[in-house]
Amino acid sequence: MKARLSAAALAAAVAQLLAGCAASTGPSAQDPAPDPKLAKIGQIVVVYMENRSFDHLFGLYPGANGLAQARAEGRTVQTDRDGKPYAQLPVPLADKNGKPDARLLDPIPNGPFALEPRVALNQPMFSPIHAYYANQRQINGGRNDRFVAEGNSGGLLMGYYDGSQMGLWKLAQRFTLADNFFQSAFGGSFLNHFWLVCACTPVFPDAPATIKAVDEAGNVPGSHEEAYVTTDGHAVNTMQGSWLYDPTKKQALLPPQSLPTIGDRLSDKGIAWAYYAQDYQRAVAATAAGKGLSSFSYHHQPFTFFKRFIDSPAQRATHLKDREDFIADARAGRLPPVSFYKPTGGKNMHPGRGNVADGDAEAVAIVQEVMNGPQWKNTVVIVTTDENGGFWDHAAPPKGDRWGPGSRIPALVVSPFSEGGHVDHTPYETVSILRLIEERFGLKPLSNRDAKATSLARALKL
Repeated sequence: MKARLSAAALAAAVAQLLAGCAASTGPSAQDPAPDPKLAKIGQIVVVYMENRSFDHLFGLYPGANGLAQARAEGRTVQTDRDGKPYAQLPVPLADKNGKPDARLLDPIPNGPFALEPRVALNQPMFSPIHAYYANQRQINGGRNDRFVAEGNSGGLLMGYYDGSQMGLWKLAQRFTLADNFFQSAFGGSFLNHFWLVCACTPVFPDAPATIKAVDEAGNVPGSHEEAYVTTDGHAVNTMQGSWLYDPTKKQALLPPQSLPTIGDRLSDKGIAWAYYAQDYQRAVAATAAGKGLSSFSYHHQPFTFFKRFIDSPAQRATHLKDREDFIADARAGRLPPVSFYKPTGGKNMHPGRGNVADGDAEAVAIVQEVMNGPQWKNTVVIVTTDENGGFWDHAAPPKGDRWGPGSRIPALVVSPFSEGGHVDHTPYETVSILRLIEERFGLKPLSNRDAKATSLARALKL
């Protein structure tokens, strides 16, 4: 007959079992230790702008891998789909219907060309195609010679600015500019916002046939547009979620997602964070009223696609906030350890909806609020674009996986810990931001890509 454990022995056994479970499943066992070198960082702020490549804005920046290097390497010529160089660039277009841009009718030699003075920083322009499959064809194995052939804007996307008049250029002169920073995913804003917060591609396994690719080129029968969803059920082009969306747009909504996000990692460890978006509250009210808000890009709100936030008003109230909240928190010294800021409409640099000058002013205004606030002394601000917006860049993306990295984009590291006037040539990508957050706060990586990415900590002097 088996001996019975005493109450004390039983309690001790249970305590040991629970301790073992905690050791095997709790944060202390699963999460790496925070990097002690990064302990001085109190806050990380990500300002996420829109749709401009590195060469498009910073190709003339002294000391950077820009247009001079592209020309020296012979990486500026565009070819047609048969591989034959254009005699000159096709006429830049003003809209998707093929209307020529009246400001750019003079013949343009094959290669990058200056937009100014014909198209100034404060003037609008057509938004070139920036889609998942098209971006891969444009990159063409790293040659970057099919942007025109696989685009929809003629030669427009080969245009560049002298960005020396931008406020962001002046911030780069004071702090650090990364000239080897790539968007983590091919294509557009929708997918790259997911990669910013979860290093993942969303899933839609039962997507309607009308939006799902039938081949690896992204074709959909009877449509001239790219597929929204891959053959194996991953959403890669612009979609709306099931909670915050424009009801006037008749399209299939992406089902709630459940993959872990950086927000989950932070919350589960008791670390405060927030995603601040301009016009967020107005968009919430519009959705509730069955209306759309034309100035608001719903697919720029990645956390609203995830079940944790769709199901919980409390989670949304805690973590999803508006521009006014950011300004108030920055001025009062209440910015959480991790925050994201997303401008809207004409304030985020997106061509077609805004211009470079207005977006530049907004980005600098947000950075200035942080610099003027009481938390500046231990804050790192990262300013980058979500993707290239279809604009050409000469740098070959590093080898990754089926999702990316895509084209090179500008990135600034603005902090008392960043080196003034420094051009950082280190290879980075969007998820390098996640790697910095993970190392600073001792968080598990979200996927293989952020686990392997070079941390933006390399850009800091600590």
